[in-house]
Amino acid sequence: MTFVERMIGAAKLDPRVYEEVEADSTATPQALGVVVLVSMASGLAVGDGVRGLVVGTIAGLLSWVIWAWLIYFIGTRWLPEPDTRSDLGELLRVIGFATSPGLLRVIGIVPFLSAFVMVVTAVWTLVAVVIGVRQALDYRSTGRAVGVCLIGWLVQVAIFALLGLALARPAA
Repeated sequence: MTFVERMIGAAKLDPRVYEEVEADSTATPQALGVVVLVSMASGLAVGDGVRGLVVGTIAGLLSWVIWAWLIYFIGTRWLPEPDTRSDLGELLRVIGFATSPGLLRVIGIVPFLSAFVMVVTAVWTLVAVVIGVRQALDYRSTGRAVGVCLIGWLVQVAIFALLGLALARPAA
């Protein structure tokens, strides 16, 4: 399957695509490519020119790595099922490809569509991440995958909020 076919299949929520990228250790650079493309699309939609592209890409990459690590840790250490076998690389790959719907955020450059496109692609991406995590962690339960993703997302939001507060603090 080609890079584009994998992105389309991931966006179509096809579990077979997630199984394929999970098993293909050479697909990690492709997953990175998806994250960069989606981050750039998000940066364009938000505006702010080159600064928006750079900040959006850096934030997207950090978010991807942190969320994958959190899901790996939570899913394999705290909430594994008997058949759970995974590693960080597998989760980086499936989560990277699960962000594929975010490419549509580029449509957000149209002012009256921006908020709608951001909400739709955020929900779509979250569903894709749950499916990818279910496959990567070999879960039988979609509910468990939802829980792991939600816990990981909440922890990630808290980390970024604390980081934002720390960076926003005026120097004494």
